[in-house]
Amino acid sequence: MTRIVEVREQTVRLEAAIRNSLIDFSQMTVSVVAVVTDRRRDGRPVVGLGFNSIGRYAQGGMLRDRFIPRLLDADPGALVDSDSGELEPARVRDLLMKNEKPGGHGERSGAVAALEIAVWDAAAKLAEVPLYRLLADRYNGGEYDRAVEVYAAGGYYYPEDGIGRLIDEMRGYLDSGYTHLKMKIGGAGLDADVERLEAVLGLVDGDGGRLAVDANGRFDLETAIAYGERLEPYGLRWYEEPGDPLDFALQAELGRHYAPPFATAENLFSHEDVRNLLRYAGLRPDVDILQMDPGLSYGIVELDRMLSVMREQDWSPRRLIPHGGHLMALHMAAGLQLGGNESYPGIFQPFGGFGRQHEVVDGAIAIADQPGIGLELKPELEPVLSELVPEAFG
Repeated sequence: MTRIVEVREQTVRLEAAIRNSLIDFSQMTVSVVAVVTDRRRDGRPVVGLGFNSIGRYAQGGMLRDRFIPRLLDADPGALVDSDSGELEPARVRDLLMKNEKPGGHGERSGAVAALEIAVWDAAAKLAEVPLYRLLADRYNGGEYDRAVEVYAAGGYYYPEDGIGRLIDEMRGYLDSGYTHLKMKIGGAGLDADVERLEAVLGLVDGDGGRLAVDANGRFDLETAIAYGERLEPYGLRWYEEPGDPLDFALQAELGRHYAPPFATAENLFSHEDVRNLLRYAGLRPDVDILQMDPGLSYGIVELDRMLSVMREQDWSPRRLIPHGGHLMALHMAAGLQLGGNESYPGIFQPFGGFGRQHEVVDGAIAIADQPGIGLELKPELEPVLSELVPEAFG
């Protein structure tokens, strides 16, 4: 029977002197966790690694005071499959949520996700398969996508902003193999944002279907409508989070004024929230895009529940393109055959992007086949991880 013998966590600051319409990322942090097992490979312990996605804050206090003790105090037999004796992430997730009230998800959803995904990483390493193959076998009848479509997210507001810098950034993504882009709006005023938008459209030959925009939930209804009226003629790939992500009435009303696709749901952290979004926000299953991020929303078991809710309401899993731009979500997109994955190729280090083992070709990535997630193969992350669990490196 595999046992968890230690769990470590560390807070790491993002390298991101940028902002969107609401948030300055220069103070943003991430929680990295390592789940150390009693099993060994090549003389080193098998360690599961995970983190709580990108764009929120570290949850070290909750991890240290609540969730890690809960995990370590558990009967080891409660954390494994009764037949195989191997770690069972669904049981770990249930244990972590013991004595937690329904609703009120907040920051705990990211803390639980970091631990649960690390256990999935350990389970895949112990099975000697990449995570996407384990997920395909567990949840998707063994079917998976060998290549995943990815888009480059950027176009943030920098301290010394300018159209020239924006163009250089976006051209760099296209030169790196990306075919689709996303940029921020809402932080410079409508006329200035339209000028920025048109500059980027010039790089993709005016094809709005290759460019999405993201307002990060900043707008009230009047402003969201005003932006929509200016954006609609460009035929953009999507208009993301125009208003507060929980204001389903605003989203539904905006849909009466703007016909092209919307994208939302990166800030919904449970399958119950997703069910209400699909019931009340006026979204269209054949047009709009969902963006739930398992690293922010309790992990992979909850993602499977979200996908079940989508199917119940006639949404294909292909309409889900996870937020986050990280390697964890890339495996989920491949193994569960989602609609693609976000990418942060030039920002949010050491977590953004996918590592040198993944090359972007014509807007897609053929996912590497190392066991687990492969976070330790990402050069920017290696110093962080080798400090956290030095015995697993070298």
